[in-house]
Amino acid sequence: MRIETCFYKMVSHFSLLTSHFSLTMLYALSFLSFAICLGLTPAVRYAAIKKGWLAYPVKDRWHTKPTALLGGIAIYLGMAVPLLFIADFSTILPHLIRTSEPFPLPSADAAIWVGMTLLFVLGLLDDFLHIKPHTKLVGQILVASLVTFLGFRLHWFFSLTADTIVTIFWIVGITNAFNLIDNMDGLCAGIGMIAALHLAILFMGMNNEIPARTAMMLAAVLAAFLLYNFNPASIFMGDCGSLIIGFALSMLTLCYAESGSATLSSYSVPIMILTVPILDTTLVTLIRLLSGRKASVGGKDHTSHRLVITGFSEKGAVLSLYAIGSISGIAALFVSRNDTLTSPAVIIPLVLSVILMSVYLAQLRIYPEKEFSLLRGRSYTPVLMELTYKWQMVMVLLDFCLIAFAYYLSYRLRFDSLSFPFYFKVFLNSLPAVIACKFVAFFTMGIYRGIWQYMSSNDVFVYLRASLVATMLSFTALTFVWRFEDFSKGIFLIDWLLTTGLLLGTRGFFRISLDSMKRKTLAGDSVFIYGAGRGGEILVREILNNSKLNVRPVGFIDDDVLKTGKKLQGFPILGTFQNIGTLFEKQRVKGILISFNHKESADLGAVKSFCKSNNLFLKRFSIELKEVRG
Repeated sequence: MRIETCFYKMVSHFSLLTSHFSLTMLYALSFLSFAICLGLTPAVRYAAIKKGWLAYPVKDRWHTKPTALLGGIAIYLGMAVPLLFIADFSTILPHLIRTSEPFPLPSADAAIWVGMTLLFVLGLLDDFLHIKPHTKLVGQILVASLVTFLGFRLHWFFSLTADTIVTIFWIVGITNAFNLIDNMDGLCAGIGMIAALHLAILFMGMNNEIPARTAMMLAAVLAAFLLYNFNPASIFMGDCGSLIIGFALSMLTLCYAESGSATLSSYSVPIMILTVPILDTTLVTLIRLLSGRKASVGGKDHTSHRLVITGFSEKGAVLSLYAIGSISGIAALFVSRNDTLTSPAVIIPLVLSVILMSVYLAQLRIYPEKEFSLLRGRSYTPVLMELTYKWQMVMVLLDFCLIAFAYYLSYRLRFDSLSFPFYFKVFLNSLPAVIACKFVAFFTMGIYRGIWQYMSSNDVFVYLRASLVATMLSFTALTFVWRFEDFSKGIFLIDWLLTTGLLLGTRGFFRISLDSMKRKTLAGDSVFIYGAGRGGEILVREILNNSKLNVRPVGFIDDDVLKTGKKLQGFPILGTFQNIGTLFEKQRVKGILISFNHKESADLGAVKSFCKSNNLFLKRFSIELKEVRG
């Protein structure tokens, strides 16, 4: 018997002792990881401050004060120490020696420990020596190649060569993705914790204990570190932390691919669980390449930074990305437990939402226009704005997806799991006719002639009529072509409700989002608006849509006592002019805008006097028509 085989059998007894853990043991290991990281993080922070291992504020970074580095040491030890004692490393040796006897796939926690340790060393070198990006990339590729050599793969392709290449790309890509999202307090640790929790739930549902306990330990470690890393952070993890988080999560998704069957979920679940880092990496890389900037150079152009530009606070931006990660993770759990015919009901809305969010955030200008040089002298931002602001084209493409999705969902809601496979063929055969009929109705009824930014109640009725006509036309066409065989009348009622809701919902969402962004990003001198009538409403709309005015309303003042305490266009009516002194003491505005159109007012003189005595500017807003002569 060969020496390698003898060694493998000799340690098999230890494998049996370490391969079966109860749920209690899983929670105990998670608590141990949590405690190790919780206790070591302040010790690492203290040492980093003493030794001067600090991240200092620079132009292309987000933090504004020196912050301790190397929190990844606590993250690594919180994971590595427990894994060192429970992982079955004996399963790796036969794969490295490549004996002639077939051996099972190595223990996942052992493979994760080895790769995590190598990347931890690589990250430490980068944190201390700032090695070149291509050197760090080579190290990541070597670790990913080692993992695939051990037998871990995505199993997305029948070709072993293609699957190996894609697996290496996946590991390196996810590892770097978490390195990239480590750009704001608590973001990388929080997103990693959410992803790890969803993976733990996924594996526990599959009774796959080894990756389940590894995922729970990772979630526990990141939860402990997040107590020190959430805004305002007292310590950063550094590359030695972010690299091992990305690697561990990429390996856990490979474990899911190994244990799952070749269905839609095997492709979609890993991507959905890691939606946030994938979205950020893709968005940042593409925009930087288009703008002539190096993809490996840091900057303030990440998804989190763009959310702050739209008006979110730093905490709000991070919590919003937490919410996206949680929603996509819950969607992934749903997909993993349902068949391929049901999963699109969740996957399609999620994909559309992510695409629309990406297009919206990509329009925001981050850097000076002179940096955008790849598009033959044309700046990147105006080109993208030109494409995305042609909303008729965007809306047509969006409606194409909405029509197909509403029609599919109608069938899924109407028929149970037993009968749906038969009617799914009916759906596929009739879908092209339904799409054609609905677009004919939409164009004929004129829903693409309106401007969605200024939707009114009249536009809502246009959408209702267009959707009704589209459904009736589809019904008529299917009756004429197929004599309505194998169709259900209930399908078209459900389809009309869904189509109408999706059309109005998307337009309303765009309108609300745009208005919300304008309000959050409103900047300039704080002012009172005197006059909470029709003129005041028009003035607020003009302020929101015209940044050149450079004023920011605090609220209204109106002589009508009955209006006090109410709101107009979202801004409070604070009181009457008689309360101006008290209101000014509270708000300390820079000026007053008069919104009523009549030339004089009983209090106009008093307003002028008050502004003069308090060094405030006074401006009048008016709209009038003048005849053009000559």
